[in-house]
Amino acid sequence: MTGYKPTYRIMGDRALLVELGDEISPSVNQDVRGLFLHLGHHSLHGIIEIIPGYRSLLIIYDPLQITLSTLRKAIDDLHKTKETTHLPESKSVKIPIVYGGKYGPDLEWVAEFHEISTKEVIQLHTGSSYQVYMIGFIPGFPYMGELPETLNTPRKKTPRTSVPSGSVGIAQKQTGIYPAQSPGGWQIIGRTPLKLFDPVKSPPTLLEMGDEVTFFSIKEEEMTHWEA
Repeated sequence: MTGYKPTYRIMGDRALLVELGDEISPSVNQDVRGLFLHLGHHSLHGIIEIIPGYRSLLIIYDPLQITLSTLRKAIDDLHKTKETTHLPESKSVKIPIVYGGKYGPDLEWVAEFHEISTKEVIQLHTGSSYQVYMIGFIPGFPYMGELPETLNTPRKKTPRTSVPSGSVGIAQKQTGIYPAQSPGGWQIIGRTPLKLFDPVKSPPTLLEMGDEVTFFSIKEEEMTHWEA
C-alpha cells in the first residue's frame, strides 16, 4: 500500500476515474491491481466495465443502477480493506526475441543514439525483468517497465503506419509488444514468434497486469519452432 487516498474525477455521466497515485511506480500499480481485482470479486451492481491503467482505474457504470456517491463509498471501503488481503501470485513469463535485421529495424539506430553496440542494446534489454503495468492501446498490448536508464529512448518522430504483429518496441522507459499489425511510434528492436492475443482463449491475452516478463534472444531460424 502506498497510503495514497483515492482521487476521483468525473468522466461524463457514466464514468469515474479513480487515481491511486501521482507517479508511475510498481507500488502504485500494485494498488491499482489490488483495487481492480477487489472490484471484480465483489461484482458491484451497476458497474459495467473496469479499465486499469498505470496509476488509475476507469470505471464505467450505469447511473440508473448505482449512484455516484454509492460507487465512491464502495471504492473507499474496498481500498481500505484490501490492505489485509494478499494479491494472487503474479506469473513469470519468458519471451523469445529475434533481435535486429528485418525483425528489429530500429536496433542499429537505438545503438547509435546511446553510443553503444547493438550487442549491448540486446544485453541491456534481456538483462532486466519487466512488470506488466497495463494492457491497452490494442487488445493484448502490454506496457512494461522499466527499461535500464541507459536504454531510455525517445519515440520515433514520425510513427510507422504499419508495425508487424509480434514486434518488440521501446519508448522512453517502457518496452512493449505489438500483438497485431497496427500503426506505432515505438523503436522496433526485435520480434517474438509468440502470440499475445487469441480471442478464443481464456484469458485471451498471454500477459496480464502484474506479470513479470524477461526476454531472451533466439536466432531467426528458430522462429518456426517457436511459432509451432
